[in-house]
This record gives sequence, C-alpha cells and structure tokens, in this order.
Amino acid sequence: MDVSSLETRISQDTSPVPAARELLKERYRADAEAFQQGTDKGAIVDVRALVRSRSHTVDRVLSLIWNRYAFARSPDISLVAVGGYGRGELHPHSDIDLLILTRSGIEESWQEDLGAFVTLLWDLKLDIGHSVRSIEESMASAREDVTILTNLLETRTISGPDDLRAELSKKVYSDEVSSDIDYFVAKREEQKGRHKKYGDTEYNLEPNIKGSPGGLRDIQTIGWITKRHFGLQNTADLTRFSILTEEEHQILLQGETFLWQLRYGLQLIADRNENRLLFDHQRALAQMLGYRDQGKRLGVELMMQSYYRTVLALAELTDVILQYYDEAIIGGGDEDDVLPLNKRFQIRNYYIEAVNNQVFAYSPYAIMEIFVLMAQHPEIKGIRATTIRSLRAHRHLIDDAFRSDLAVTSLFMELLRTPHELDQTLSAMKKYNVLGRYLPEFGQIIGQMQHDLFHIYTVDAHTMRVIRNMVQLDSVELRNDYPLASRLIHHLPKLETLYIAGLYHDIAKGRGGDHSELGAIDVEAFCQRHHLSERDTQLASWLVENHLLMSMTAQRKDISDPDIIFAFAQAVPSQVHLDYLYVLTVCDISATNPKLWNTWRASLLRQLYIEAKRALRRDSQTPVDRQEWVRATQAEAREILHAQHMTDEQIDRIWETMDEDYFLQDSTVDIAWQTAAIIRHGDDPDPLVMIRDTRGGPTDGYSQIIIYMNDRMDLFAATTAVLEQLNLNIVDARISSSNGPYSVSSYIVLDEKHKPLGIDPARKDRVRERLVEELDDPEDYPDIIHRRTPRQLKHFAFPTEVTFYNDTVNQRTVMEVITPDRPGLLARVGQVLLEHRVRLTNAKIATLGERVEDVFFVTDEHGEPIHDPEACRSLQQDLCKMLDDIS
Repeated sequence: MDVSSLETRISQDTSPVPAARELLKERYRADAEAFQQGTDKGAIVDVRALVRSRSHTVDRVLSLIWNRYAFARSPDISLVAVGGYGRGELHPHSDIDLLILTRSGIEESWQEDLGAFVTLLWDLKLDIGHSVRSIEESMASAREDVTILTNLLETRTISGPDDLRAELSKKVYSDEVSSDIDYFVAKREEQKGRHKKYGDTEYNLEPNIKGSPGGLRDIQTIGWITKRHFGLQNTADLTRFSILTEEEHQILLQGETFLWQLRYGLQLIADRNENRLLFDHQRALAQMLGYRDQGKRLGVELMMQSYYRTVLALAELTDVILQYYDEAIIGGGDEDDVLPLNKRFQIRNYYIEAVNNQVFAYSPYAIMEIFVLMAQHPEIKGIRATTIRSLRAHRHLIDDAFRSDLAVTSLFMELLRTPHELDQTLSAMKKYNVLGRYLPEFGQIIGQMQHDLFHIYTVDAHTMRVIRNMVQLDSVELRNDYPLASRLIHHLPKLETLYIAGLYHDIAKGRGGDHSELGAIDVEAFCQRHHLSERDTQLASWLVENHLLMSMTAQRKDISDPDIIFAFAQAVPSQVHLDYLYVLTVCDISATNPKLWNTWRASLLRQLYIEAKRALRRDSQTPVDRQEWVRATQAEAREILHAQHMTDEQIDRIWETMDEDYFLQDSTVDIAWQTAAIIRHGDDPDPLVMIRDTRGGPTDGYSQIIIYMNDRMDLFAATTAVLEQLNLNIVDARISSSNGPYSVSSYIVLDEKHKPLGIDPARKDRVRERLVEELDDPEDYPDIIHRRTPRQLKHFAFPTEVTFYNDTVNQRTVMEVITPDRPGLLARVGQVLLEHRVRLTNAKIATLGERVEDVFFVTDEHGEPIHDPEACRSLQQDLCKMLDDIS
C-alpha cells in the first residue's frame, strides 16, 4: 500500500472519501494481521502499539480532510480528540469522539464548510461522534454533565492551534467547572451504579470487558480521578505519586494490557464495537489468543479463568485507590475517629487498620485475625488502604507452617463459628488473595468456569453463593422460599460443619476424576489440620462425598417407589446426616443456577426427605412390603371416599383396572380425589381432564394435570404436544397402565415463570378446554410448533445420548435420555416411542440449564421389559436422529 499516494489523494481529490476509506481499510487489515499472526505464534502481541496505530491512522486521515477547508487556517478553531480517542486509544471498532472547538463561536463564513466536513465524516462510516462548541459552551456543558467533563479531561489537538485546547483544559481542571470533591463523588456514584447493573460481581457469565467490575472502565475511572485530583495529563505520570506503588502500577498496566488483548480480538471476531464476552465469541477468541485444551480443561475455560483472576486483582487495586482518594479528597482536614481493638488493630473512620505496617511481619497470624475482627464487628466497612498494602506485602508468609499454626487454625475455626455474614468475609479473604493461599485447593478453583449454561457461575463464585444461602436461611425471604431448610438449620448440632461442607463440596472440580471423592479427601485433611473431632470429620467428609446423592435421587429416580426410598435411606447413616444433607442440597441447587430451583424440584426434595425420615425411624435395614403398602394406601383412600358417599362397588370398579404402581406413586388424598372424579365422570366418552394446584407454602406450588380417557399408544405424544404448545413446562409425567380400556395420565406442570396455573384461573380453564378438545380426536392434533432455539443453546450443542437397563424388580425398562433442551422435545420422544410400539409408564423430567437428563420407564406393547438388544439399539438410533435434527 502506497500510503503517501493515498494521503495525496485525500488532500487533492474532489472527494477524499474513497482514498480515506482505502487507507483506513488497509491499515485496519494490516493491524488485524499483525495481531492474529502474533497470537498464532503464541507471542505476546504488543496490543498497545496496535491500539495507538489505529489512533494515529485516524488522526492522519481526519487531519488531511480538515486541512482541505479554509477554516482550518484560522487561529480560532481546532479539531480536538476527546475521551478514549483523546488518550490515543482506538480498538478496531472503538467510538471516535471529536470536538470542533472554537474560541468564541462559529463564524458565518465557516458554516457551509463545517457542514460539508461533518457530512464527510459520516461518509467514512466510522463510529464518529462529534460536537461543536466554544470554550465557554464546553465549560457550561461540563458543569451540567459529568460525562462531558470526563471526556474533556483527556484531549489532544488533531489539527489547528493547540492553545484553544490548552486554555479549555486549564479551565476544566479548575474548580471553575467542578470541585475535586464533587467530581470524585460523582465518579464514585457512577461506578457504584455501573457495578450494580452488572450484579456487583466480577463473575458474570458473559462479562462486559469494559463495564463489568474490575473491567476497563474501572481502570479509566482511577485515571480520571487521579488526573482531576493532581492535574495530570497522562496515566503514565501516575508513577510520580505515592498513591501507587510500583507493584500496583504493574498490576494496573498488566491488567489493562490483558483486557485490551481480549477487547481487540473480540472486536475483530464480532466485526463491530463489541465489549461483551458473549458465548457466541468466547471459544473463537480463546482459539485466536492461543488458549489450548489441557486435559479435561477447555482452552476457553482457561481464558475465562485468566480473565476472572485479572479483574479480581484489579478490583482489589480499585478498592485501595478509591479509599485513598476518599480519605485524601473527602476526609481531608477532618479529625479521625479511632477505636482501638487490641494491640495490633484499630478502627479508623469505620475501616480496620493495623497499628503499624510491621504487624503482619511480627505476628503472621494477624493475617487471619484481621478477618475474624471484621466478622465480630459488623460496623467495619472494610480494610484501610494502607493495611491492604501491608497485607499484600506479607501474603508470602502464608506457607505450610502458617497453615499448620495452631493460632491460625483456631482463628479460622473461630471465624466459621462467629454469627455473621460469613460469605462476605470469605469473599473479602478471596479478594485479597488470602483464602486461596490459606486453602491452596480453593485457590485452584478461583475463576474456574465450566463452559455451559448449567453452571452459570465460576466454581468459587458458586461456592460463595452456597455459603450465602446457608447464612441467610434464617432471613424472612429465604424462610419463605425454603421453609423446611430454614427450620432444619436451627437443629443442626454444629453450623461450622455445614459451612465446611459447603466450602469443600466442589473443591476438586477440574482435576479429573470424581470431584466428590477427591473433595472428601481434601475436607478430611482440612478437618484434621483444624483439630475437629473424628465424628465431625467423618460427617463433613460424608457430606462432601455424597452432596449429589439427594438431588440425583429426587430428580432421576422414582421416589414414589418404596424400594428407591429404602435404597436411599440405607445410604444415609443417621437422621443428623439426612438433615445436614437436605440443607446442603437445597443451598447447592439454588446457588448453581436460579432457573434450576423451582417449586417442583423443591417438592421432590421435600418428599424424599420426609420419606427417608420415615424409613430411618422405621429401620432402613428393613425393606418395605409393597403389598402391605398398597393395602394401607387403599384403606386410607377408601375411608376418604366413603366420607364422600362413594360405595365400595363404585370404588372397586375403578381400582380393579389399576395396576399396583398406581397405589405406590400418589398420596391417598390424590388417589381419593382422582377416583371420585372418575366415578362422577361415569361413561362420558369425552376425556376427563382434572387440574389442581398443590396447597401449602411457596415451595409446594405446582399444577397437577390428570387425564382419564381411553388408552392408546399415541396418548403421551399427543398430550405433550398440546402442553408444549400451551407453553407449559412439563417437570414430571406418569402414565398408569390399566387392565381395562382406560388409563390415568398425570403431568406436573409449571408456567413459563415456574409458577402453578392457579395464579391465572382463566388460563387454567383454557388449558383444560384445549386438552379436552384436542385429545377428543387425535387425528386432528396439530403439528408441533417449531420455535427458534435460544441463542445460548446453539453454542452448547452436544449429541444426544440414550442408554437402557432393565429394572427386574418392577418389570420395566429404564431409558435415560441426555440431550440439549429445545422446544417440542417430549413430543418428539413420544412420537418415536409410538413408532416403536413402546409404552411409557413413568417419566422423570430433569432440565438442568440447557441440558436435559430425562428418565423414561417403558415396556413393550405387552407390558414387559424390552429384552431384545436389537430393539433397544433401533430405538436408540431413531431417538438420537429425531432429537439431534430438531432446530
């Protein structure tokens, strides 16, 4: 590319746009190639040079175009770069902010040419934003809008006299526009609002590199406040001042460089001004930046871990600097309020500080003590900046000797036993890189992301949410959401054992192998090092090893089957173990993904807990007599029906057609309700559709749909098709076979907001009417409506897995289907079962994020298990083909 020739054309051609576009395009291409070639070779790309190269290219093009006009020779007008462009920083698709600055206003002779200049800027198709203001107008705008003031703190003259910009800068940096205090308060509040927008966490699933906590905007905020306070002209001058140590300056520069690399590559991939690390781009960006899979760790997970650890370090640094300015700018001149705590620490203006910078050197255990004191004094807002620096300078003292020191381990156990918001204290320890050093196994999971939509938090962030749930179970909100867990937590002998299990339950993720078993080994070592009793050690180890037992049993097995309850109860050593496990399970599921916790999942866990508690009281070593269970259920239901004036003849006429499983899976109240409705329905040929919402607290809320009608092979496919068209989420399905022409189908459903239908009675009526109308004539069932798959699911596609095994006790085949979630899935499964003449007797529906793990209990058309391996193989192939073809 002949740059000189293109520059000549920009200056002299009738229209400078073609040559300007060509120059910009070629320089963009060359910079992009330099970035990609560097990352392909695994080299550290000088992204700062590329960012400034883009800025220099745009400078040159705009300057050449500006100088085509007569007004460019006037001493009273300049073209000024402001904001990020004013800093000389342009990523591939960054906004280009310009100020056409005049001494005292626009002269009449300039107006036509200025209009033509602005039109040319639009024709260049760059992301240009411009304003035209005099010096006084700029000052007035800056007084009214802190964003404009911030833009004017960073300016460069592109073309024209520089004295205009210099005069404006002098005024902008003075109290004539805004005082130092007012500007600091405004930027601090602006940052708080931005952090709140992103959930006040560095660990967003799809973080915004620019706006999320610890992101580029935080670095810029530090620079802006520093400039306004000291009157600096560029961030490199930060090293002149004692507010930043050399180490802190390096953290700032290295963090910014890393984020710039991510942003530069992201904008190349997205081909637009994109700052969000969307799932659409994460894998491609990781590959571009040279992150490769390592064992079971994906390259994209390694990249995201680097991101999370970087922004965590930047967030810590932001705390130090903003607190310094809080004291220097706002608190300057005020008398400090000091409250001594002990010989090592005191509270100054609600911040804890060491009495001198050598406290941690003389007494290393004080590194742990400071967090215990924070837990014991809720009025403390945080750690003072000077003490954070001292803490950072002495973190190297956290070694094996420190971890085994009786004073340190005693302090950590005191921290766990102190009634307070433990999750916040542990998060502070993590933020200041103390927790990861004290527990190296925890350090390994900091920032560890599992690239799917089931786990929407990093492992460490999920762990902190589990602890938070445990701590807050006594709050009004959580008492309403988790009533049983909120009651049980008051009966647990030692809360610290629960916290330890929560801290360690996922500690071994990402190592390979079974993380539950590996975590149990780690927590046992922790307990021994912290001098817990053998009993407490065994309990904590059992909880970590079995933390998935309850959720997997409730979600993937038929917990109405006494044998399943018996097997689960056998695995639980005592009532105390069951209580701890239930609380841990509830806190774990609800902290994994908000979408996972719904009223149906809550009711399953509650039912499993109650049944297991009964089994433990009875003697978990003694299996339940199924026939005795059926007789007892029938006797209780019959008593209820007699009270409604139903005769034994009417009752037996219905029950004689029902198989044994019908009396194992429903409560006596449900069986009586259904039986009474069927008796009243009589010989009416239309389907009987009953809809009832559960009673009780919020965790018991779901809708049960019962359908009694002529049995047919295509009933499941037809019913699920209609329910899915009605936007109902099917969370459980049971089809009771009968000896007669009728069958009873039961579906547990929630609406799209995970609520029962009872909140909208009119909708409940519409659902009932639609089911009766559609199921009356199966030939008229409409085709399943294909809906567009949500964007996220497309980036987590994986092939369907179908496995079979025979349940010899219950004489049925168990079919497990693992596949990505998508609309119409159950109806498609029903269609394939119909084609293979396979009957469905029960189903456990479990949607985990974007991943479906459904279990279907099926038989052949004669009610027998499917013994033919070839039949299973054919069914498996057709299911995989059908489900993987859904778009």
